[in-house]
Amino acid sequence: MSLGDEPGYPETGHTRTRLPDDPYGGASRRGGRSSSRSLVTVVGVVVLLIAAIAFANRGDGDNNDSSSTTTTNGGANGSQSTTSPTSATGTKPVETKTNGIPSGFAHTQQGAESAAANYAVTLGSTGMFNTDSRHKIVNGLYTSAAAGKLQTAMDTAYSASFLSKLGLDANGNAPKGSTFVSRTVPVGTTAEQYADSNAKVSVWYVGLIGMSGTSSTNPVTTTWKTWTFDLQWADGDWKISADTQKDGPAPVPGDDQAAASDQISKAVEQYGGFTYAR
Repeated sequence: MSLGDEPGYPETGHTRTRLPDDPYGGASRRGGRSSSRSLVTVVGVVVLLIAAIAFANRGDGDNNDSSSTTTTNGGANGSQSTTSPTSATGTKPVETKTNGIPSGFAHTQQGAESAAANYAVTLGSTGMFNTDSRHKIVNGLYTSAAAGKLQTAMDTAYSASFLSKLGLDANGNAPKGSTFVSRTVPVGTTAEQYADSNAKVSVWYVGLIGMSGTSSTNPVTTTWKTWTFDLQWADGDWKISADTQKDGPAPVPGDDQAAASDQISKAVEQYGGFTYAR
């Protein structure tokens, strides 16, 4: 998973809105969607390392401030970085995995961008909602120092109470007959900064989050965000030392007809994810 609004998920002062009993009724979705229906995201190591989760309070309105990061475009020597081409580049994705996670990225700018894209996918997956798999993900993607601090914050954030609000049990499992969806789909990446030992890479992505099922009141929705990773070269691979998120840029919503819940469930089962290379 997800994987950026205000830290934590307090409900005080907010009003939760119950969605229709059958949100997948085939009605056409027009106009803008509330920014509060956002992907569950985790904002990593920023000064005191805060785990932030958004989505539990989908009906909070528009007063959720997204976390953001200020970056300086520059290369290894501080020069202005060039805009990444819009077409896909790179030679090939990595062929190795550690605990099911792509690993062994090249010690280059392209490798850093590819690592960031794949890390966004992993951190936005359903694996983040189970304690054991989440620990493996965090230990595998973050530096040892960052992972040690982040695990406790993550465990607190992904509490049984929080999972219950998503319709999941204490182990992150969906009810029988329902499918929980949490995916991050990168649209593109750019290196804000790059040096031999560290890099700052932003990933523009669309997220899918929600519960697909006939009785679900939290339908699968989309959100557009930008995830920025501070990466360090450690132990022969790129590792995350800090990460932040901000909303958008989001395109104008189309007039596509919303799919039925069983169509969404089948699509999730039939269409696998990718290993991304810049």
